[in-house]
Amino acid sequence: MSAEPKDEYLAEGWWRAEETLVDDLRRAAREHPDRQAVVVWHTDGRDKETVTYAELEARVERIAAGLAGLGVRHGDVVTLQLPNSWQLIATALACSRIGAVAGPVLPIMRKRELTFMTGLTGSPVYIGPVEHRGHSHAELSEEVAREVGSMRHRVLVGAADAPEGTPGLPGALDFDTALLGEPGTEGAVVGDTEGRGAGPDDAAYLMFTSGTTGEPKGVVHSHNTLHATNRMQVDALHLTGDEITAMGSPTTHNAGWTWNFTMPLLLGATCVHIDNWDAGLMLRVLEEERVTFFMGAPPFLVDLIDRQREQRRDLSDLRAFATGSAPIPPVLVEQARDVLGCRLYALWGMTENGAPTITRPEDPEMRASESDGSAVPGMEVRIVDEETGEPVGPGGTGRLQVRGATQCLGYYRRPDVYAANVTDDGWFDTGDLARDDGHGGIRIAGRDKDVISRGGEKVPVVEVEAALRRHPAIKDVAVVGYPDDRLGERACAVVVAQGDKPELPDLREHLDGLGMAKQYWPERVEYAGELPTTPSGKVQKFKLREQLVDG
Repeated sequence: MSAEPKDEYLAEGWWRAEETLVDDLRRAAREHPDRQAVVVWHTDGRDKETVTYAELEARVERIAAGLAGLGVRHGDVVTLQLPNSWQLIATALACSRIGAVAGPVLPIMRKRELTFMTGLTGSPVYIGPVEHRGHSHAELSEEVAREVGSMRHRVLVGAADAPEGTPGLPGALDFDTALLGEPGTEGAVVGDTEGRGAGPDDAAYLMFTSGTTGEPKGVVHSHNTLHATNRMQVDALHLTGDEITAMGSPTTHNAGWTWNFTMPLLLGATCVHIDNWDAGLMLRVLEEERVTFFMGAPPFLVDLIDRQREQRRDLSDLRAFATGSAPIPPVLVEQARDVLGCRLYALWGMTENGAPTITRPEDPEMRASESDGSAVPGMEVRIVDEETGEPVGPGGTGRLQVRGATQCLGYYRRPDVYAANVTDDGWFDTGDLARDDGHGGIRIAGRDKDVISRGGEKVPVVEVEAALRRHPAIKDVAVVGYPDDRLGERACAVVVAQGDKPELPDLREHLDGLGMAKQYWPERVEYAGELPTTPSGKVQKFKLREQLVDG
């Protein structure tokens, strides 16, 4: 990066000259040590856990010494395959404390994915639970460690309490004993942290993309690109240190990492977590913890609305709900207001750059159903022609490109792949198609690999899906292309029904009544109990395409 944009980012406060996440923690612990930093609820009925900022700072220092004692060096990637927990947050901060890189991995990842990720990063340490949701991470990590030569240590939360003879435990360290045990006690690991730490331009975390295209890439963010993401989110929605935040996604997903970990940390606010998604429990959490801000993809919003209708909770403190990854029908904006009592905001973002666009409190309420937001300060967006690369005219659809202070450093050990997506003047090609929303913002029209080209005519997938969602018998739907010898591709609607399954003629009559052109109508319908999604709620259409091709 040239000095000019960096100087601009520093001058505007999007980047910092000296401070990192650890400084945010120290500031919060100094200013309000007894404030709750992290609250964790458990779906298995265990008592909730609460950690104050003073306690969090102390645990981070101790874990940092433990990681140093395990031989973790500056720049090493520490693999964190933990569910939502204070251990995840404290260990991630401990990595920054000694200049290491947090490597969050979704708990649902298995041997194939985990071996690839840890092999690529050369991770020396794996930290995870003994077991989570019926799956043995002790055995999983043992199998991976056999194949990944760099992995010298496995640290498991709950190892000391696991029954003797539990598979995968031999050779593993217990988290509490090794990383939290008092120095000098048996099993405690302690190393020197003096003079160690990350700089603002050093890598803060490495997160693999959620895989809507089926090819994960390790996205690297610095403390500064992460700070810019958090600052822009805070400023756009006017959030304060009095917020109590909650989240639908795992914290090891980029949305959870920013919105419900590092953003409240920057504010010195409180973040509340549940270790597995449960809409009923989350409603109780929203009520009892007096949550003010929630972030989650539309499926989480729909779940909460449905459960709130069944058993009403007092959600009077909940003011804002930010959502993205899928178009928001007007009815959801209304239901968020009328059922949950909160204002809905729409955003667009990627692991590579946070949330570059979002609707604002100053916008009309229904803007969330019409737009994916306007660019946040410090980020630029543009829409260019797919063939020429020139900006498209008003009303035109093209490729969405972004650049600015939140853009990642690149893809880990894959500079060629990242460079192929960046123009000479720094614009990152997102792979999304968009158009002007008519209000100075953008409206996502689909992904470049999500376009259906039927006889040369491009089917506007997002618009068709939005129209189909208005059918009373459709709970959710994804429109995907399948091969056709004559036309190249045809459109199939994969429907999650509520009540009787709507047949293809029903769907066509519905779209005809909405005035949609016939060439956009699906020519096939299939049914599913649920759509395959990433943990953040994005539909994995590549899986649906594979299933259609395979019959």
